[in-house]
Amino acid sequence: MKHLLKHTTAIVAGVAAMGFVAAGPAVAADAITAVSWGGSYTVSQLEAYHKPYTAKTGMKINSVDYNGGLAEIRAQVEAKNVTWDVVDLELADAVRGCDEGMLAKLPIDELPKGADGTPAADDFLAGTVTDCAVGTIVWSTVIAYDTNKVKGYKTIADFFDTKKFPGKRGMRKTPKINLEWALMASGTPADKVYDELGTEEGINKAFATLDKIKNDVIWWEAGAQPPQMIADGEVVMTSVYNGRIFNAIAVEKKPFEISWDGQIWDIDLWGIPAGTPRFKEAWDFVKFSTDTQRLADQASWISYGPTRKSSVPLIGKHATAGIPMLPHMPTAPDNFKTALQNDFIFWADNSDELNERFNAWLAN
Repeated sequence: MKHLLKHTTAIVAGVAAMGFVAAGPAVAADAITAVSWGGSYTVSQLEAYHKPYTAKTGMKINSVDYNGGLAEIRAQVEAKNVTWDVVDLELADAVRGCDEGMLAKLPIDELPKGADGTPAADDFLAGTVTDCAVGTIVWSTVIAYDTNKVKGYKTIADFFDTKKFPGKRGMRKTPKINLEWALMASGTPADKVYDELGTEEGINKAFATLDKIKNDVIWWEAGAQPPQMIADGEVVMTSVYNGRIFNAIAVEKKPFEISWDGQIWDIDLWGIPAGTPRFKEAWDFVKFSTDTQRLADQASWISYGPTRKSSVPLIGKHATAGIPMLPHMPTAPDNFKTALQNDFIFWADNSDELNERFNAWLAN
């Protein structure tokens, strides 16, 4: 990830000293390259997955950050020069990458049972394991705001109300989630969002709502940016991954607040690029890092929910802040009342068209 939180550099330096490398591909079978999103999220993986795996096997993990998407995986696979071995993917990209042959098919039946003996097929939440990827976390995109500058924020419609809540907004530079929120803010019920977004009228309605705040938006691309943007005073509110902003609130004690209204939740999964010469080592790492204990351990570092049911009872307190973590998960009942699940099928089918439309809108 190109734009990291200020403290991340020190973390990466410390990690490198322990045998984890922040850049450069794995070149031998005693090392694999794991690609993820950077910042506090990658730190949670380093602590819960990478370090224990290296301690157990001696295998080094080269940790590389990226901003998502399939472009780099496609380039490596097509060039027959695959240097990434395990990649953290959003569900839509995992499905699309599998369909297009960019990800290796996985022997899913080899996934270990849950710690309570439950077969993996029953232990993982429905839809979190695919032919080419294994789910690790349930996460959401939420709105966060500076409590010193924003008073009385209640619903997603407030994000689009610059008269009542003046100031710059941060939004990820993508149509995904922004279009859904635009419709919800204009009155579309959550369970009708994708039906409406599948029509030309609905698309026009969403962009018309985005037009209202276009001049007040600062666009971000890397997940580490939004917490820093609020901290630096660039924006008064922003879309943000719930785990990133939780880290800023709980660990860094920033005066920020999460609004769970309209949260859009999703899952992330490990996928293995097709053609990596280190498939065996990569698959062994995936099996290890998606077992019951490892997924529960990750929830002690960041407020993303585990994809295994058997992991939930093992979730404890935050590793450094000492805060009980269950209430801060996206799926906590009080947080989930108006949640919308990202429709990965919709985005797998429509991402090219809507990305083109979104980029044209940005340019005007």
